[in-house]
Amino acid sequence: MANPVTIPDLSSRPHELQVERLMKASPAVLFSAWTRQIDRWFAAPGTVIMQGEVDTAFFFETVFRSSPDSAAQRHPHYGRFLRLEPDRLVQLTWLTGAGGTQGAETVVTVELEPHDSGARLRLTHAGFPDEASRNGHLEAWPFVLEQLDQQMAEG
Repeated sequence: MANPVTIPDLSSRPHELQVERLMKASPAVLFSAWTRQIDRWFAAPGTVIMQGEVDTAFFFETVFRSSPDSAAQRHPHYGRFLRLEPDRLVQLTWLTGAGGTQGAETVVTVELEPHDSGARLRLTHAGFPDEASRNGHLEAWPFVLEQLDQQMAEG
């Protein structure tokens, strides 16, 4: 019998957020985007190490430029998959450095349900070490989900 997946204890870090978006892509396409195609919509191409299976670790980088002539800033992301329900749910830990989760192992839960020809996506991100970290992600996630919607709806 396999060992149960260890869920992070978030009791000392109660800051969390939730965002929802109606997506053009289907739940199946979005599930694949989070588990096998993160470099298509979020991660820098060539940086992804990901199996998309419960209790496996992943790594990827995002690259951001604050202006066209500024130096690229890389942002490593680490985590592991906690729960996967095909086309319905992705739950993973999410760990980034300064300007992100401040090194705290947070938990992202993505719930997918069919809606018209697409999906309703509800993202909950929990376990932030402080309000500033939570607020930064509360601003960022809607833009990230918009990018997901645009890239994955194109087929």
